[in-house]
Amino acid sequence: MRSVGLITEYNPFHNGHLYHLRESLKMADAEVSVAVMSGHFLQRGEPALVDKWRRAEMALAAGVDLVVELPLPWACSSAPDFARGGVQALEALGEIAGLCFGSETGELSPLQQCAETLVTQADEITRQTSRLLRDGLNYPQARAKLLAESLPERLDAKALAAPNNILGLEYLQALLQTGSSIKPLTIQRIGAGYHDTGIGVQNIASATGIRKMLSAMQSVDRLIPVAAMKRLQAALDKGQCFSVERYTDLLLALILRDPDGLPACWLVDNGIENRLLAVADQAVDLEGLISGIKTRQLTRTRIQRLLVAVLLGIKKPQAAELLAAGPQYLHLLGLSEKGAQFLARSRKQRSLPLVQNFSRVHAQLKRFYGTGSEEHRLSLQQLDLELRATKLYTLLLKNWPGGMRNRDFFVEVRTGAG
Repeated sequence: MRSVGLITEYNPFHNGHLYHLRESLKMADAEVSVAVMSGHFLQRGEPALVDKWRRAEMALAAGVDLVVELPLPWACSSAPDFARGGVQALEALGEIAGLCFGSETGELSPLQQCAETLVTQADEITRQTSRLLRDGLNYPQARAKLLAESLPERLDAKALAAPNNILGLEYLQALLQTGSSIKPLTIQRIGAGYHDTGIGVQNIASATGIRKMLSAMQSVDRLIPVAAMKRLQAALDKGQCFSVERYTDLLLALILRDPDGLPACWLVDNGIENRLLAVADQAVDLEGLISGIKTRQLTRTRIQRLLVAVLLGIKKPQAAELLAAGPQYLHLLGLSEKGAQFLARSRKQRSLPLVQNFSRVHAQLKRFYGTGSEEHRLSLQQLDLELRATKLYTLLLKNWPGGMRNRDFFVEVRTGAG
């Protein structure tokens, strides 16, 4: 069964994702689609609109065959770590033939040339990037400036700064750096851009635009596939969706409760904890907190990821160890009948444990790594972080229905007709 991999967030699944799914299957000549999807916290440092199981259900209803969670902290990290974690997860599943990503260019060759430059000249680019950061540029600006003179003719500096091209370059670098046999593929993004809030061709809007419409109580029915919309609407009707007010209150409480603990948190560097405390003392909403912290050198997304690290209590050594080691296990969120067939066929090729039943997760990790090994220790760190993320995410919902917050142990793998 030829398969194609997708690295996704589906926050929420919309018509653009459906287009990407269908075109990926065609381009890869694949029978099975495998999505590595962020969990409750996303790459730009935002809590997900609805929980990971609901988003997996939406994807399955729209035709995805297999949904596996991209582990923390890769899911809530900068583009290089996000991309590397996604590629490592696909590689670990075994028998993934291709990785198809959307890009503004729609052409693989210029992106591939640029990625090769980034890999072969990595040390020099890193050195020059550090110099430009000291001069006051933020990371995306510094990277774009350095590459501007060495870019292929069909990829100028403006194109390099486009969100999907940025991620595409990181996927290509990750494939090169890991020596992966997965074939890269790209399709041109159509409809609204990543940051756009309007509606483009084929009723395609960005996930950002859709979330803004939902917050304004506007209908998004025509922007989301019918089967996926049915599942999203069920969550919205019950209030089982993210509340920015709850998130803000919890963040402010954590910041103000333990100011001395802030410097130990992942991404809290260069004295930013002082600015964080000063702004938190007066902030009344999340936007005020973020804009008050922001400086020319700090991107908005880095601030948002920093806040997630504070919420989840991610410490610098823990993040560094996990990111350096790579994912230690994968969590299966949902599958179709074809997805189940793919897992059965690829079982012997898998290089990481695939967790389906968390009541047996400790035994599974012990059996795979051996008690007391370094890998076993790291797998328990990853597990602790992800269980904590699930429990804390329940505190961010508008309406928590009750029950055990440790939902990873109680929510069954979703099934559907992909």
